[in-house]
Amino acid sequence: MNSRLAACRYGKDNVRLFKVMRDEKTGVQTVVENTVTCLIDGEIESSYTKADNSVVVATDSIKNTIHILAKQNPVTPPELFGTIIGNHFITRYNHIHAAHVKIVTHRWTRMNIDGKPHPHSFYKDSEEKRTVEVDMVEGKGVDIRTFITDLTVLKSTGSQFWGFVRDEYTTLKETWDRIMSTDVACNWHWKHFSGLDEVRSVANQFTPTWEKARNITLDTFAKDDSASVQATMYKMADQILGAQPLVETVEYSLPNKHYFEIDLSWHKGLQNTGKNAEVYAPQSNPNGLIKCTVSRPSVKREIKSRL
Repeated sequence: MNSRLAACRYGKDNVRLFKVMRDEKTGVQTVVENTVTCLIDGEIESSYTKADNSVVVATDSIKNTIHILAKQNPVTPPELFGTIIGNHFITRYNHIHAAHVKIVTHRWTRMNIDGKPHPHSFYKDSEEKRTVEVDMVEGKGVDIRTFITDLTVLKSTGSQFWGFVRDEYTTLKETWDRIMSTDVACNWHWKHFSGLDEVRSVANQFTPTWEKARNITLDTFAKDDSASVQATMYKMADQILGAQPLVETVEYSLPNKHYFEIDLSWHKGLQNTGKNAEVYAPQSNPNGLIKCTVSRPSVKREIKSRL
C-alpha cells in the first residue's frame, strides 16, 4: 500500500434544535432555532485504516449531546454555545483533541400586535441567518468567526460606476445613477481565545457586535453615494473594525445583482432609459461578485477566506 491517511474528522451534520426560553415573571417567551454541525478529530485514524470502531464516538451520540447541552446551557449567543459544545468533546474524551462546530441561527422576529411586542408570537420576515464557526483545539485555544448571510438589500439610486478600464473587450456603459442590490455575506474573525472561560468572559459582546455590524452594513449601504461595490464594502468593514477591538478581520462577499434598463423606444418612441428609466429587467446571471478582507495592521496570521 502506497497511501496514508493525511487528515480526518467526522461528526453530525444538520442537527436541528429549537429552544423556548420562558420568563415566568413577565410571561414573555423567546425562541431560538439552530442548525448545528459538529465534527471532531483526534486519535481516530484506526477507525479508517484498521476498521477499529473502538475510537468512534457515534454520530448519534454527538446529536444527543448537542440536545442535552442545549437544555443545560444557554444557546445564545451562538459563539458561546458553540464553544461549550467544542469544549465538551475535547474534555470528555481523552482521544479527541479538536472540535469544529458550526451553528446557523434561523431568523424569527417577534410580532407587534396592537402596537406592542407580543409575548410569544413570531414571524419569519426573511431568510437572513446569523452563523458562527468555532474551531477548538486542545491546548491551543479557540478561533471564532461570526457571519451575516442571506441579507438581501436594494436601493433604487445612490450608486454609480464609471472610470473603469475601457478597451477592446468593453461594452458596459458608464453610469452615474443605477440600482444597487446585493445578498450580503459578511463575517468577522475574533481574536484568538485561550479557552471556554475567556469566551464566557466576553459573551455579552457577541450579540451587540453582530447587531452593530448588521446596522453598519445597512446604514452604509443606504447612505453611501457608492462609487463602486468595492468602495462601499471597504467602508463597511473599516467601521466594524473600529466598533469592536476584539475583531481582527472583516470579510465581505457581495454579488452585484443587476437591474438593466429596457429600451422601449421601438414602441412609439417611448422613453425608458437614462433619466426616464422606470421599468427594469432583473437579471439572474451572470453577475458581478466582489470580495474583500480588511484586517488590522497588527494582524500577522494567515488570512483564509470563508466566503
